[in-house]
Amino acid sequence: MGSFNTLNKKEVSIWVIEDNKSYRESLTLLLNEVENFECTHSFEMVESAIEKYKNIEAPPSLILCDIDLPGMNGIQGVAELKQLNDSILIIMLTVHDEEEIVFNAICAGADGYLLKSTTEHNLYNSITEVLEGGASINPRIAHKILKQFAKLNPTKKDYSLTEREKEVLRFIVDGCTKKEVASKIFVSYHTIDFHLRNIYSKLQVHSKTEAVAKALKERLI
Repeated sequence: MGSFNTLNKKEVSIWVIEDNKSYRESLTLLLNEVENFECTHSFEMVESAIEKYKNIEAPPSLILCDIDLPGMNGIQGVAELKQLNDSILIIMLTVHDEEEIVFNAICAGADGYLLKSTTEHNLYNSITEVLEGGASINPRIAHKILKQFAKLNPTKKDYSLTEREKEVLRFIVDGCTKKEVASKIFVSYHTIDFHLRNIYSKLQVHSKTEAVAKALKERLI
């Protein structure tokens, strides 16, 4: 596992929020075995992570968060953390695959949703994917989200998205990373960042997964 290294950048700091001590410690050890990954903090409760986040100079690159936690649950925690910093990256790591729970986590702003049964290699790949601008959700979970959307009546609204913004949003919904979108429409990575900021502002969302959820729910593309 120590040779796993797809990120050509400085070491990635990861926080873990998990109330099961044995699993939390095992996950910490697994992450620390990966080159460029370092689990710098782990917490039993999301409230502790939020308090730490408010008072730390160097925030983590990414947070792995369980849903069933004492006190505030993980979905509430994602919403609270996104209020502190809407660009913070959070992957839910849980045993729950129920449609409503998955849907609520994504709508709260989670950047990925993984089951604890996922393989170590898939966990590392998913972390890397999210760090590189993707949204990591396995096909079975994605299907559950789409089923949940199908139960909703689409609300038609005009968000004044330009044709280019709609094109970028369409690629994002298809699962492309920012680098992939830039390559497909022959612009720079920074231009895609600019378009995404405008899209987020117009849709009044704070993350890629929220934008995807809104685009699907309201059939914007």
